[in-house]
Amino acid sequence: MSEENKVTLQTALEQGLTEEEFNKACSILGRTPNFTELGVFALMWSEHCSYKSSKYHLKKFPTEGKAVVQGPGENAGVIDIGDGLVAVFKVESHNHPSYVEPYQGAATGVGGILRDVFTMGARPAANLNSLRFGEPGHKKTPHLVKGVVAGIGGYGNCMGIPTVGGEVYFDKSYNGNILVNAFTLGVCGIDEIFKAVASGVGNKVIYAGSRTGRDGIHGAGLLASKAFQEDAEEKRPTVQVGDPFQEKKLLEACLEVMRKKLIVGIQDMGAAGLSSSSLEMAGRAGTGIIMHLDRVPTREAGMTPYELMLSESQERMLIVAEPHMVDKVREVFEKWDLNAVEVGEVTDDGLLKLYMHDELVAEMPAAPLSEEAPVYKRPYSRPSWQSSLANLDLDKIPVPRNFNETFKKMISSANLCSREWVFNQYDSTVGTDTVFEPGYDAALMRVKGHPMGIAISSDCNSRYCYLDPRTGGKLAIIESARNVACTGARPIAFTNCLNFGNPEKPEIMWQFVEAVEGISDAAAALDTPVVSGNVSFYNETGDSGIKPTPTIVMVGVIEDINKAVGMKFVAQGDIIALLGTTRPELGGSEYLELIHGITAGLPPAVDLDRERNLHNLLINLSKEQIINSAHDISDGGLAIAIAECLLTDPVRLGADVKLESELRPDIALFGESQGRVIVSVSPDELNNLRKMAVRYGVECEVIGEVDISKTLNITLNSEKIISADMTDIYKSWSKKFAEIVGE
Repeated sequence: MSEENKVTLQTALEQGLTEEEFNKACSILGRTPNFTELGVFALMWSEHCSYKSSKYHLKKFPTEGKAVVQGPGENAGVIDIGDGLVAVFKVESHNHPSYVEPYQGAATGVGGILRDVFTMGARPAANLNSLRFGEPGHKKTPHLVKGVVAGIGGYGNCMGIPTVGGEVYFDKSYNGNILVNAFTLGVCGIDEIFKAVASGVGNKVIYAGSRTGRDGIHGAGLLASKAFQEDAEEKRPTVQVGDPFQEKKLLEACLEVMRKKLIVGIQDMGAAGLSSSSLEMAGRAGTGIIMHLDRVPTREAGMTPYELMLSESQERMLIVAEPHMVDKVREVFEKWDLNAVEVGEVTDDGLLKLYMHDELVAEMPAAPLSEEAPVYKRPYSRPSWQSSLANLDLDKIPVPRNFNETFKKMISSANLCSREWVFNQYDSTVGTDTVFEPGYDAALMRVKGHPMGIAISSDCNSRYCYLDPRTGGKLAIIESARNVACTGARPIAFTNCLNFGNPEKPEIMWQFVEAVEGISDAAAALDTPVVSGNVSFYNETGDSGIKPTPTIVMVGVIEDINKAVGMKFVAQGDIIALLGTTRPELGGSEYLELIHGITAGLPPAVDLDRERNLHNLLINLSKEQIINSAHDISDGGLAIAIAECLLTDPVRLGADVKLESELRPDIALFGESQGRVIVSVSPDELNNLRKMAVRYGVECEVIGEVDISKTLNITLNSEKIISADMTDIYKSWSKKFAEIVGE
């Protein structure tokens, strides 16, 4: 094996391997790896590809359930939704690339997650995203927001896949490291699922899709698996470049060869490109692969084996097919004007052998690289400053003198204002399956030809996770599940994207471990296992890390889509009721940070039994068609939630709310106690609501009535403290986001 670049320990360190890992690679090979082999080892054992810092703790997650068809370990998770159908879904991060080059970083994040889903045999039906940006006033924020939103919209819109919802939050911890988490869900028959395996000795390996270029080299290794330094802008060459029109053709060609049963296995060439696709397919099957790299279609001359194996060029697939099917596979891809080139075959020796013009340039065992990457039990310890965060003396926090002004400031703030500016750039209705437009508690999709619907919600409050990672992890699960239940759908399973700082720091690893424990406890209590996901570490610039952000995307199923419940008030005279109890809690609230500039206190308490009862109540209220609307109370508290129920376009309704409470007024209005939902019900169904609430052990308090005043009036203990013209509120609420991005 001839290589111009001599491999040394220093070379390995520059590629991202540690000395211990380099020695292990040498031991596996029985010799020093050559430059191409070293690059493959470094990529496959990177944090992004191997999960070496998280794998030990991820085993704590519940992964099995009666609806689970495929749990973690494949390209995407799969759940049974009934009628012989399955939902296939996953969320993944594209954080660092999106900070370096926001348009292409976000676009290729969408492209990658789409491929993960249709590689499993499912036609993508919905996209969703969870975005975190720095302070609204930070000099880079407008540029990053515009680029990311344009990239998401540009790719999804061109593909004809609706973007049906998501979340956008601003916080100074993301000033130097934004988060772009992309989710896709697809649907197919339970007998149409494909796996990423290279089985069948003698079967042919086919490269399909776009040509390979030099974009994305070191993307998963030296970009996604390391903290940023001040030279982040110089990393643009490591960001992939996407082409959604190529991906659309690739999607159709892949689904066609699957439906015609022309192939044995298929895997997306996403992070780690040819390296991961070939090694993982062989590793899962216990086979080997011979691959001739000079046959790989390229768009640049003179590409080396190292570049071909490490490139992360987009819109590419690796396919395994029986020899007599190769021509038929090629015909399908040629029909779609795509490359489909036989580049190798499956062997029985467990080795990946790479040839270039008939010269053996690399030889590595597949299983150790894909299945036996190093696993670290990194040290973790509670940081010394964590206890001080819990200190919150309410006696030192003044009660606002003018709640009307406080309410107006909150509803038009960066984290509570309308996301219409974002959603308007996404095609949310293409395909005609979208029931609820973006902006509801959960997205809701119909399944054509079937009675059921699929609800999806993305949630995480990073402030809660910063103050108490374990409780924050629980709250991410229960809020996402509650949002799904508000539609009338039963939460079934979730996927997650665990975004944290540098795992080599004990305090960051402690945050991760605590969050995982909290997520595990809540998921087990709600019987909602995880079926897929992603861990994104090293989200920091220099020594400044993000707040821990374990994004949860919950997926649920409603048996009859016609009985789904929306979040907005619908009729004059409807009774407004509060399900659940407001407790004396203010820690970690949006109000506390926005109005008083304080990030402190304990997050709201979690009662998993009560939460489960509330979800069951909501599901059955929908099934019996007792309520007309349901809206989760979360960021901003009760007053903000009621306002959100009114903010239709144009505003046509108002509400008269009367509260009785011994709590401080700001807690009663803006506290964020969990397990609460605002529902509206026609007067003749009120007794049925009360009876069912008693049956499920959920507190139910009538607090007001929907009217046509176009005004939100809130009276607390006989004193009117908020009287807001909702037409005026709508103007400030709907325009704030455009102001943030300078439009």
